[in-house]
Amino acid sequence: MKKKTIMMAAVVATALVSCGGGGGMPNFGDNEFPVEEVKISSTEMQTTYPATIYGIQDVEIRPKMSGFLTQINVTEGQTVHAGQLLFVIDNETYQAAVRQAQAAVNTAQSAVNTAKLTYDNSQQLFDNRVIGEYELQTAENTYNSAKAQLAQAQAALASAKENLSFCYVKSPASGVVGTLPFKKGALVSASNVLTHVSDISQMEVYFSMTERDMLAMAKSDGGSAVDQFPALRLQLADGSIYGYDGHVSTISGVIDQATGTVQMKAVFTNPDRLLKSGGSGTIIIPRTSSDAIIIPQSVVSEVQNKKFVYLLGDSNKVAYTEITVDPQNDGNNYIVTSGLKVGDKYVTNGITKLQDQMEIVPITPQRYQEKIKEQAKAMSAGDIVEAVKK
Repeated sequence: MKKKTIMMAAVVATALVSCGGGGGMPNFGDNEFPVEEVKISSTEMQTTYPATIYGIQDVEIRPKMSGFLTQINVTEGQTVHAGQLLFVIDNETYQAAVRQAQAAVNTAQSAVNTAKLTYDNSQQLFDNRVIGEYELQTAENTYNSAKAQLAQAQAALASAKENLSFCYVKSPASGVVGTLPFKKGALVSASNVLTHVSDISQMEVYFSMTERDMLAMAKSDGGSAVDQFPALRLQLADGSIYGYDGHVSTISGVIDQATGTVQMKAVFTNPDRLLKSGGSGTIIIPRTSSDAIIIPQSVVSEVQNKKFVYLLGDSNKVAYTEITVDPQNDGNNYIVTSGLKVGDKYVTNGITKLQDQMEIVPITPQRYQEKIKEQAKAMSAGDIVEAVKK
């Protein structure tokens, strides 16, 4: 029986306290309402921004030559080094062009050798006064022409070899191979992306900060330079917090007029290869305030997206006062940015029973709790049933 009585008393106390929250208050009969004085305290706030994650180097791999894929030498997710062979494109035509160009070089070289012999022989005959200057000049011109044709053939050979090398697609950087949309035998060209190679040893996380937030941070921290930003945290797509902090590396010097935001880039180390290029997350910027005004959300009423509290004024009359709060909150309290100052007194319970300029009897929150207990002891069994129903 004693245990049942204790449980019933607990139920009654709970019912009374819930009535004394934002929705109502115990009927004390003397118009008493609890009032709290506004004070400042230290708090750690945070601001969040949606972000996109990329590798520190994210390279599109495209072929320079058109043709059929004859070899795919990597797999998706494979780690490759700079210069490693990734793909081979059908190159029979280009190999034939190299052989043809090489043959042309050989022919031109033979012509140069022959022209040089002729020129040297003509020089000796000219020195011995056997032939005239015209014959010598003709031999020299033939020799120079042969050398020019050799140079032209060598240039054609170099071009043919370069075209052949384009058939061997190599990685321009070290990193991780992305998806492979084309299979062996597919016809590809320069317009096709064969894959991506991403260096994910470090990750670049892009996010945009509003002009308003940027100005607020500049005023509070004395500027908006990169080195003045605190360490950043990254919330991943599954809601977990990434294990390594990041830092802002660059800030755009231009505000996007369409969105009113400034693009920023943060760098996070990625030793465990947990972050993947192309992923998404949320940047968390912590902010510490030593003079914040914090009030419970239960003391605030909201009308058409505006927030109000009841302040105690002269002659113990309450004033329905609009306030503004920081959009970031913990679900229980608001950080007031305007509308309240230190020393103001606000009603903490029973705000739905109040009206603007209504006269009340202010009491302390401690006395309010005592009144709840006193009323609970004085309630009859019927009152208890009615309180529980409510």
